[in-house]
Amino acid sequence: QVQLVESGGGLVQAGGSLRLSCAPSESTISINNMGWYRQAPGKQRELVASISNRDSTIYAESVKGRFIISRDSAKNTWYLQMNSLKPEDTSVYVCNAVSWRGLSKYEYWGQGTQVTVSS
Repeated sequence: QVQLVESGGGLVQAGGSLRLSCAPSESTISINNMGWYRQAPGKQRELVASISNRDSTIYAESVKGRFIISRDSAKNTWYLQMNSLKPEDTSVYVCNAVSWRGLSKYEYWGQGTQVTVSS
């Protein structure tokens, strides 16, 4: 079973930056779409950003201009650079990967990493 391994996160003051990274436990797996979601207590999980294997990106309106998603295809790793962080960005961030094999879709999730932004 493929697992997604996350790193980064932690505690930062408002206005600061953090970088999250995510990689599959099996480096040879082919991933079509990579992303980051977040879920705060009492709220629904929301998409923060995603990037396809053709570098097409999607961002939540609340993070546009502050967060950047990128990927390193050689390392099969993707990143979320978070700048100008706000207290409302505090959440558990979870990485996501989608892999298509023929007509079958496979979706993988990380365990989540806590990001806390203090005011």
